[in-house]
Amino acid sequence: MNVLVVGGAGFIGSHLVDALLASGRDVTVFDNLEPQVHGPQRERPSYLNPSAAFIEADVRDRAALESAVVDVDAVFYHAAAVGVGQSMHEVRRYVDVNTMGVANLADVLANTRHRVKKVVVASSMSLYGEGKYRCQTHGSIYPAARSGPGPNGSWNPPCPIDGCDAVLTPVATDEETPLRPTSIYGITKRDHEEILLCIGAAYGIPTVAVRYFNVYGGRQALSNPYTGVAAIFCSRMVNRHVPLVYEDGQQLRDFVHVRDVVQASMLALDRSGADGRAVNVGSGHPITVTDVACGLARHLGFDRSPDVTGKFRAGDVRHCFADIIRARTLLNYEPAVTFEQGAAELIDWVRDRVSADLVDQSIADLEARGLVR
Repeated sequence: MNVLVVGGAGFIGSHLVDALLASGRDVTVFDNLEPQVHGPQRERPSYLNPSAAFIEADVRDRAALESAVVDVDAVFYHAAAVGVGQSMHEVRRYVDVNTMGVANLADVLANTRHRVKKVVVASSMSLYGEGKYRCQTHGSIYPAARSGPGPNGSWNPPCPIDGCDAVLTPVATDEETPLRPTSIYGITKRDHEEILLCIGAAYGIPTVAVRYFNVYGGRQALSNPYTGVAAIFCSRMVNRHVPLVYEDGQQLRDFVHVRDVVQASMLALDRSGADGRAVNVGSGHPITVTDVACGLARHLGFDRSPDVTGKFRAGDVRHCFADIIRARTLLNYEPAVTFEQGAAELIDWVRDRVSADLVDQSIADLEARGLVR
C-alpha cells in the first residue's frame, strides 16, 4: 500500500509516518514546512523519517496535490493552520489554508483518475464548541458560545431553558453532540471532515473523520504560541516563566497522547467499521487545565504555581472531554498511555530542546484586539 500523509512533517503526522513505515507501507509526505511550526528557514525536521518520500508543497497548490495523489492507495489529511486564538483574527488565512486546502483535495478526488481506496481526515474536538452538559431538570443540554462568566459569576454555563439558569454539569461529549464550533479554527475543522465525508460518500471512497481531542507528546512545536496547551506550558517553564491559565483553571479537557492518536488512526485505515463516520479519539479521562500545568511542572522540577488569570479568551470552551464508546466499538481502540506516563515522556523530549517563549507577545496581540478580557 502506498500512503500519502498530507501535513506529514507536523507533530501528529510525523508520528503517523513512523507507524505506517513500520507496518510495511510506502509513505509520501506532503508538507509546506510552515514557518510558524518549522522555523523561518522552513527546514525539514530532523525527526521526520528519512524512509518516507517528501514533497514540499502547499495544499493550496491544486496541481501539486493532484500529482501527489495519482499513485497512492490511501490519504491521511493532517494539513491545517492550528490555534483557536489566532484564528479569531487571521480569519482569511485560516479559511484559505484549511477550508480551501481540503477543498483542493476533494476536487482532485472528484475530478481526476486515481486509485485512492481510503481517506482518513484529522478532525478536532473544537467543532463541538461547548460540548455536552446535563441539567438536573432538563436533561442533556448543548450550550451556546460563552462571552465570559455568567451573571452569577460562575464560569460554568447555565441552563438556557425556560429561565432555568441552573449551573450545568459537564458530561462526556459523544459524536451525536451538535456541531457548534466557537472559533474560526473549529469551523474550518468542521469543513475538513464534512467536505471529505461528503465526497467519500458520493464517489464510493471509504472515509473516516477522527476527531482528536487535546493531543500532546514529543515533536510539538514548542516555539509556536498557538500550539497545544501542554507544549505551551512546557515552553513557558523551560524559559523559567510561570504557565498562564485562563478563567479559574478548572476547565475540563481530555488529553490524549500522540501514540494513542496514531493507534486510532491506523485502526481507521485498516478497519472498515467506522467508514463514512466521525469517531472521537481521546483518553476518556477528563483532567483540569490547572492539573495539567501542575503535572508537567512536577515532572520538570518547576516549583512555581501556574498563574490563574481569571481572564476569558474569545473562542475558548469551558468543558469538553471525549466519549470514546464509538471508537472502542467500531475500531477496537483502547487508549494505552496515562497522562502521568505521557507527561514524563513529553518532559524528557522537552529537556533536549531550545524553545522561544512567545506567549506574552501572543496574549498582548489578542488583548489589543479585545479577544482576551
